[in-house]
Amino acid sequence: MLFEIFRLLIESAAGVVVFALLLRALMQWVRLHPRNPLAPFVFSVTDWAVRPLRRIVPGFGGLDWASLLAALLVAAALNMLLLLVRWATMGELSSSMSLARVVISFGIPAALVWLLKSAVYLLMGIVMLQVILSWVNPHSPIASVLDDLSRPFLDPLRRVLPTLGNVDLSPMVLFLLLQVLMIVVQQLSFSFLL
Repeated sequence: MLFEIFRLLIESAAGVVVFALLLRALMQWVRLHPRNPLAPFVFSVTDWAVRPLRRIVPGFGGLDWASLLAALLVAAALNMLLLLVRWATMGELSSSMSLARVVISFGIPAALVWLLKSAVYLLMGIVMLQVILSWVNPHSPIASVLDDLSRPFLDPLRRVLPTLGNVDLSPMVLFLLLQVLMIVVQQLSFSFLL
């Protein structure tokens, strides 16, 4: 029970940081203006990790690799911490199992899966908020930001799908595709301990 409480608290804190890092990378990729309403929050949560990494890892191909690397490092640290705490409390961490073997075998793959799940959840949240705001308050300042963030994923679907009675079906189809991707990611996550 204590491990589950610890896991909830640590995953929640790391989740906020990883979502902000992924959102920062997405904002960079879609070339969102840095004065948008999300920028102050995203930059204040992520600057501590991105600024030092940016000296080592430059942006390339329109992607903010420093933000993506920081998100991966946070996910890896989270998974390693949870793995080591679980094994230490269960008494399964033997002296024959080296830390490097644990990191390579479980930490990095679990971090990649967790990071992919976080990216899918982030995109699902963006699409859901965009749809709700389009019904409730389409002229909200955040509505244009959400539209810019989701456009690269919705535009290919909009070119293929017809609008039915002035209803854009692309968010629903994207949401369904993301749910299918989440099922695949969940199956991958069962392969790892966390």
